[in-house]
Amino acid sequence: MSAEDLERYETDMELALYREYRDVVGLFSHVVETERRFYLCNEVDVQVRTGGGETWFEVTMADAWVWDVYRPARFVKKVRVITFKDVNVEELAKSDLEIPKGSFGG
Repeated sequence: MSAEDLERYETDMELALYREYRDVVGLFSHVVETERRFYLCNEVDVQVRTGGGETWFEVTMADAWVWDVYRPARFVKKVRVITFKDVNVEELAKSDLEIPKGSFGG
């Protein structure tokens, strides 16, 4: 497989992932971003933990979808993430979930 073939494959995979995201985003109420992943979920809990002079975040999500092009199954029943970096949690407004008429062939 040439570098060009690999790049084309990765581009196709990313496009397919975006299309899947577009199809499922309306099923979820929250967006969660960590330094490694992007999630859609319906339940999220963030706890700030400290110990040994360190501070970290414990993020628990339920009914989640993971943005990961290399993951064969992106729907996850429960996710637990431990991170020392920032965590961004946003509640999706219903208007954020609606695709404008005429977009994406709709």
